[in-house]
Amino acid sequence: MDRTAQSRRLRWQGDWRTTVFAAVFLPLLTGLGFWQLERAAEKVAIAAAWEARQSQAPLGLAQLPADESELAYRRVSLRGSFLPERDFLVDNRIYRGQYGVEVISPFRQSVDGALVLVNRGWIAADPARRELPDISYPPGELELGASVYIPPGEAYTLGEPQAQSSWPRRILVADTAELGTMLGEPVFAHILRLEQGSPGALTIDWPLVNTQPEKHRAYAVQWFSMAAVLLLFYLWRSIKLEEITGESEA
Repeated sequence: MDRTAQSRRLRWQGDWRTTVFAAVFLPLLTGLGFWQLERAAEKVAIAAAWEARQSQAPLGLAQLPADESELAYRRVSLRGSFLPERDFLVDNRIYRGQYGVEVISPFRQSVDGALVLVNRGWIAADPARRELPDISYPPGELELGASVYIPPGEAYTLGEPQAQSSWPRRILVADTAELGTMLGEPVFAHILRLEQGSPGALTIDWPLVNTQPEKHRAYAVQWFSMAAVLLLFYLWRSIKLEEITGESEA
């Protein structure tokens, strides 16, 4: 008696369009996932550096290390006085849903006469920019505690500031060389962020990073998940299970 024998095998039948789509987007999605993991590691390193340097005793500007990589978040101690009516207002700073500006005031050191730019923090301002915020200055010689701020990357702005001749001056990016030119003399190369409780401090709530490491890791999981779904889809479209029929004798 003859009987029909059946077996199954996998057969590759991927088309070029699906292959090209997967070849382009699979590395892209995977690369984005690894990029987010790198960003998370960077934020962890920033937090570690901040904790280590905030625990150190404050230094004078002349004692700071020359290596810029060692400068970020270093605590400094200043003695001198603010220059009134020469403030820079970093525009469009939102704090707890309210429009405002960050106030950067020039500070003259008593020890050597050097001029430094001190970010005193956030203050509420007129969203229509018709009125200037009321900025006060502590009188006399002061002792300030601050830390060196070095931006993590190039600042992004939506336009150029308008030419101004009066003070205070609104700015979009705190470039120390440019601000020194406006003041008419050189300034310390980096902005100093005032510590909470120092004379002249406004609302001090400096965010260490704009995005927490956990969020970057969550983004990485999303990108890797999308890559996995794409890979499964590609395999599903390209591999078929077919039956093979043959004759056998009993």
